[in-house]
Amino acid sequence: MKKSISLKVLVVLLGVAFLAGFSTVALAAEVKIGGIMDTTGATSDVGKDYAIGMSDAFKYINSQGGINGKEIKYTWFDYGYRIPEAITKYKMLKRMGNFVIMGWGTGDTEALSPTVNKDQIPYVSASYSAHLTNPAKTPYNLFFSSDYSTNARAAITAWFDKKWKAHPDFGKRKPRFACCYMFASPYASAPIKAIKDQATLLGFEIGDDQDVSLFALDTKSQIMALKAFKPDLLWHGNTTMSVSATIRDAYALGLGANHIVNNWGFDENLPRLAGEAAEGVMGATPCAFFGEKVKNMDLVVSSAEKYSPGVPLAKRLNRTIQAWGDALITWEAMKRADKKGVDLTKEGCGPAIMKEGFETLKNYDIGLGAAPISFTATDHRAATGCIIQEWKGGKFQIVEDVDLKKRWPELWETKWLGW
Repeated sequence: MKKSISLKVLVVLLGVAFLAGFSTVALAAEVKIGGIMDTTGATSDVGKDYAIGMSDAFKYINSQGGINGKEIKYTWFDYGYRIPEAITKYKMLKRMGNFVIMGWGTGDTEALSPTVNKDQIPYVSASYSAHLTNPAKTPYNLFFSSDYSTNARAAITAWFDKKWKAHPDFGKRKPRFACCYMFASPYASAPIKAIKDQATLLGFEIGDDQDVSLFALDTKSQIMALKAFKPDLLWHGNTTMSVSATIRDAYALGLGANHIVNNWGFDENLPRLAGEAAEGVMGATPCAFFGEKVKNMDLVVSSAEKYSPGVPLAKRLNRTIQAWGDALITWEAMKRADKKGVDLTKEGCGPAIMKEGFETLKNYDIGLGAAPISFTATDHRAATGCIIQEWKGGKFQIVEDVDLKKRWPELWETKWLGW
């Protein structure tokens, strides 16, 4: 009887030991990736769809075997577009063992950059600030898209190339240009120096900037302030809600200007919110719109149906596509690093992920209407230009694919990196 009890106890103990060993193995094979998103703050009009898209993407990636058979555990927090909250959430994610982080806004990403550099944690953000593209200053910041400065330069160039020549005053005077954006927003103000530099390069007359809040629903005072200058072209640096309000008021008050928009203000909601005022509005589009017939869009749409069935496909935006862009380059970089023997679960793995992963991407095609992506140890600008589209006749149409590197190679190589 005693022998029988002892044998049973031994079997139980062996079973517990086996399960503990299995748990340890499973835990060792799990790769943690953190996320800091805005679903309730000033940029939640575009942030919600991005956050959903990021979750969809990582669920799809795990369905495909994760990182060479290692499952990704993706943990994300909303930070309400508040920089102190982003710093708190970053510290929490780091303590939880997340050694790659998917970030969001420009203010918080730039504020965190020195800490990210010190911690050597790859930080793949939805901020496309050009200030984050020079590895000599920000070696751990990345994103799949052309940066805001590239987008802005491309947008004003496309308008100059394709629209100004048809203007009745072409050849008689300089085109007049002004900017509308929230002065205090690091995101909205990030490309202003670059676009004014490009305006000068192309021969524009530049008017006074107008301060437009990210929360703005009425911008009549700003439009009235622009009337004396009579701009031919306005740049909008905010997100879709306030950009739509500004375009509506410009239309209603007869300003007569054309509009170019940064990528976070130019999406499927623009014509819904701006109505007839959206006709002819141009914007930077570093990726396709949701559901367009491009490579890998079928994966995005089917994943949206499977993993986020509560969100109607008709309400999904190109923000989902932008999230997938950042997720796909992260997936590929981590697979490459893992194949090189990098332990993705170990603190301090960041430098190896950069060297053996991200910085090996050269003309890497993620599909989704995005440009082929390249990173080097000396240049984290993912793309050398941007496609500019306009809302015309009830659909988005390409105006021009502007490649800044081809057009101004010396400036691209010697002057424009990092600003």
